Amino acid sequence: MTFTQTIHYHVVVDYLGTTFAALSDPTRRAMIERLSHGPASVRGLTEPFALSQQMISKHIACLVRARIVTKTRRGRESVCTLRPETIKTVSDWAKNYRRFWEESFDKLDVVVKQMKKAEVRNDKRRG
Repeated sequence: MTFTQTIHYHVVVDYLGTTFAALSDPTRRAMIERLSHGPASVRGLTEPFALSQQMISKHIACLVRARIVTKTRRGRESVCTLRPETIKTVSDWAKNYRRFWEESFDKLDVVVKQMKKAEVRNDKRRG
C-alpha cells in the first residue's frame, strides 16, 4: 500500500465511521428516507416526529457532519437536501464484504457437498 493509498484509506474509513454513526439512529434514517424523495425544509422534516425542534436540529446537524445532507438557506427557511454519493460510499464499502461472504459461503458449500458424497460412499460400503 502506498502512502497516498494509506491516507485515502484512513480518510474513507473516518468518513465511514461518521456516516455509520449518523445512520445508526432510526429518526435520522427516516429523515434520509424522506429526503430521498426530494429536498425538504427543516419544518417539513420535523412534522412526522414527536420531537422538539431542538432535537430535530441536532439530528440534522449530525447528518450534515456526516456529509449525508446539505443544509441551505432559502429566505427565512432552511432546506435540507440528500447527498446520495455519501450513501453510495457506504454501499460500495459493504459490497466488498458481501463479495467476501458470498465467496466464503460458496467455498463452504463445496466442502459440505464433498462431505455428503463421502458420507454416502461410506454408507454404501457399510451396507
